[in-house]
Amino acid sequence: MKKVLVTGGAGFIGSWLAEALVKKGYRVKIVDNLSNGSVNNLDRVKNSIEFYKIDAREQNFLNLILKENFEIIFHLAGISYVPPSIKNPWSDFQNTLLPTFKILDCIRKNALKSKLIIASSAAVYGNLSKTPIKEQDTLNPISPYGVTRLAIEKYASVFSNLYQINVLSLRFFSTYGPRQKKQVVYDFIKKLSRNPKELVILGNGKQVRDLVYVKDVVDAIIKTAINGQFNGEAYNVATGVGITIVELAKLIEKIMGVNPKYKFTGSIRLGDPEKWIADISKIRKLGYKPHYSLKEGLDETINWYFKNFKT
Repeated sequence: MKKVLVTGGAGFIGSWLAEALVKKGYRVKIVDNLSNGSVNNLDRVKNSIEFYKIDAREQNFLNLILKENFEIIFHLAGISYVPPSIKNPWSDFQNTLLPTFKILDCIRKNALKSKLIIASSAAVYGNLSKTPIKEQDTLNPISPYGVTRLAIEKYASVFSNLYQINVLSLRFFSTYGPRQKKQVVYDFIKKLSRNPKELVILGNGKQVRDLVYVKDVVDAIIKTAINGQFNGEAYNVATGVGITIVELAKLIEKIMGVNPKYKFTGSIRLGDPEKWIADISKIRKLGYKPHYSLKEGLDETINWYFKNFKT
């Protein structure tokens, strides 16, 4: 049984990953400071994991890494949302780049053989005019969040080359699903449950996203853990299919059985791109294939919402 660590393991993606790892027989330890995550997300596996309420910036977190000498570290902790980085870029640096650097340096200084998988983001690409986006395309982030993720990737690549650290980065595109309480899918469901007659949409609704269901993301993480090269490389994690925000809204309203009028704001948030569609041919070579259609993922997400929240 492989001994693994999931940082941010009480969060949205982290908790789903923890469940999948337990099912596959891994010995799973979770670290989370609960600033965003919730121990309730781990209810299904609470008797099969060890949970530590620790901040990844603290020395006792590094002590845990040294003591346990994990075979794999899945590093998902940190800020995973653009708006907070716009509002407070220093906090984004402290909570995301700093702890990741500390993990890399701890592995370097102690010559650990742990495999390290780092959560990155499509935000490293910025607002490219071409699609689909390949891993080797220009990296030009337009938010502090994107800059932080790019810096993390660069450190990972350099540390791998210089110190032979086993590390790779995963560029998550627009992930959605149960337990996520932000981003466009959750936002639309929440708005329509409260007011089914009107839906406010940022910009003109023509923005394009590559939406990937959280269970497919977890499958991608595990596939890279098993088959990745761990030489500092990065992989897109997405579906390879784009959808406009208006098309997304129409699909959600159809599932929910509502018919709202749209109100467009005419402007998008600072740091948001106009169009994201990924090329996933690189990660497909590791055995990854998205299994959930958008409708299937939305069905599960909407069901979860109405089971857990009052309208």
